[in-house]
Amino acid sequence: MHLFSGFQFRDWLLANDPALSRLRMASRVTLTIVLSFAILFAIQKLIVPLPTAAFGLGIVLSIEGGVAVRDKGNARQLVTRLFGCVASLGVVAIAAGLEDRRFLSDLVFLVVIALASAGRVFGPRGFAIGMFAFTSYFMGVYFRPSLAELPAVAIGPVVSVLVGHLVRAVLLPDDWRRDLLRSLESVRGRINQILFKLAALAGGAEIGEADRQDLRQLEDRLKEVVLMAETFIPRPAGGVFDATADPAAELAIRLFDAHLAAESAIVLSFQSPPPFALVHAVIEADAVELGRYEEMAETIKDQPQGETMRALLWLGKARKQLTQAIGEGLASGFSGIDAAMDTAQPQPIDFSFANPLLRSALQITLASALAMGFGLLLSRERWFWAVLAAFLVFTNTNSRGDTAMKALSRSLGTVFGIAIGLLLATLISGEPVIAIPVAAVCIFLAFYFLQVSYATMTFFISIVLCLVYGMTGVLTLDLLQLRIGETLIGAVAGTAVAFLVFPARTRGALDAALARWFQALDELLSAIGDGKSGFALIALSQKIDACYRDVTVAARPLGSSWSVVTRPGQIRQTLAIFLSCTYWARILAKSYAASAEADELKRLIASDLALMKDAAPRGSTCFFIERKASRTTGRHLPLSREGARLGLEMIGSALERLYPQADVLPFAPGEVIARSKQG
Repeated sequence: MHLFSGFQFRDWLLANDPALSRLRMASRVTLTIVLSFAILFAIQKLIVPLPTAAFGLGIVLSIEGGVAVRDKGNARQLVTRLFGCVASLGVVAIAAGLEDRRFLSDLVFLVVIALASAGRVFGPRGFAIGMFAFTSYFMGVYFRPSLAELPAVAIGPVVSVLVGHLVRAVLLPDDWRRDLLRSLESVRGRINQILFKLAALAGGAEIGEADRQDLRQLEDRLKEVVLMAETFIPRPAGGVFDATADPAAELAIRLFDAHLAAESAIVLSFQSPPPFALVHAVIEADAVELGRYEEMAETIKDQPQGETMRALLWLGKARKQLTQAIGEGLASGFSGIDAAMDTAQPQPIDFSFANPLLRSALQITLASALAMGFGLLLSRERWFWAVLAAFLVFTNTNSRGDTAMKALSRSLGTVFGIAIGLLLATLISGEPVIAIPVAAVCIFLAFYFLQVSYATMTFFISIVLCLVYGMTGVLTLDLLQLRIGETLIGAVAGTAVAFLVFPARTRGALDAALARWFQALDELLSAIGDGKSGFALIALSQKIDACYRDVTVAARPLGSSWSVVTRPGQIRQTLAIFLSCTYWARILAKSYAASAEADELKRLIASDLALMKDAAPRGSTCFFIERKASRTTGRHLPLSREGARLGLEMIGSALERLYPQADVLPFAPGEVIARSKQG
């Protein structure tokens, strides 16, 4: 059988787009725009002429309806859309009424920005209504409809809201069972990617650092989709399953097992790469060959190669069980799993500046005012592009480093998008039959890549704008240069305010994420000390996993290639330590059971807690520590027999590496633990 016989396009797509969430979002936005435009065009031709603002608002609110509306349930989403529509009509009316008082209109725009930003304290609905209001006022000052045109203009928002709900609720609806199935297929796809990488490395004497980094990235990608799949599995109110007889609990265990087996295959391959024939047998599910390797692994069980074989065999079994779960899902749609009840309680609203959302609202307003001032100096007619950039660079950011990265991404995406867009618009000038489909494809690609790369999204949107300018006859080089200039003004204004006003330091965000990670690890170790086991420990280890993801997100600006104050290599090295510790915590949760070694395990737990007590208060300082490379890569890891003890030892070893002592480098795994045993 061929090595890649089971690797099909759909597997690849699911591995790179978990649950097809990006495909669904891009399809929703594109379909909503196309249908809304078609309906408005039909109204224009058959019923009543529509002002350009109606089309502009219809398109922009189609985008916001697909991206900003995040309420759970169709009914809640419809309510949010209707409130957003009302807000849209209200601010457009205000913009039209103040058209002759431009200075006052500009000040009102800042008030709208402040209210739209502050509205985020009300949760997803407040965020969506705020985005509807901001973009609608923006379009109002752009198109300048008259008061007499408002009834016709209102048709645009109304159509987009109704079409958006139709697309979201009927044509491309949410379905958690379908998403669960697709996410499990994505998990299998990413496990396949790990297996293909191991197959390429199999048979070698050792795995080099570059390949280790590739495998860690694949491990992170697997963790990302596993965390997504876990959110689709309904859990009891307490978050912990009571028994494996529950179909949801059984599925959760299969997912946990597949994740841990894949991680173990990577970790143990570092000490001894697996045989190619074994990896091939796992990929092809060759029962005869796998049986032969089971016998071989038993004969060399005390050697590193034996542990690697066991890990691959474990992965083969876990992958088979995962495939069976996927098959059951395809056959029954997971009908045996009951939907989870929404038991979330509304959070109290904090209107003080202790709330980061309100601090962010002030930042956004000040950045917009700054962008408006300098944008007006550049152009009285197109200054709002600067305000748009300043507003958007703060969206979904957690620190000033995040904001700076987003500002840079928007600037680069705009520059390169306009360059390509100008070329395309010139080539297909006067050919709307070609330009319109190309624009639709670019809209789809923009929102397909939105969650992956903000620069790529901006790139494709800039191409669309160039095509629109070309079709409407206003495309000029001066106009495109002006857009670039205004975008840069907004990006710089946003970055400056992020660094100077209520600056949310990147290290501050990282400190908070690390504190949650250490707390989660402390809870796991304490739970073991209290005698807990089974699902309770697994749930706590999954919490550590989620906290690790937050750490990687918070650390991203520190390790970015544009940063001149940090060293990306050190950031990756430190993240690898936390990844290792998170993995061994999962091994500990799976393997722990009360045994004759209870006293020994308690001593190890006490040692790990002591190391945590030393490391946790230092926060993100560990990301700026220079470390020597450890020479202990060949240590035998008897995972199959001593998982709990080994997990505790390796957690201690990882914690040691966060703040190494110069006189003990390079350390052996568990060195501090060993010293603690000696008194």
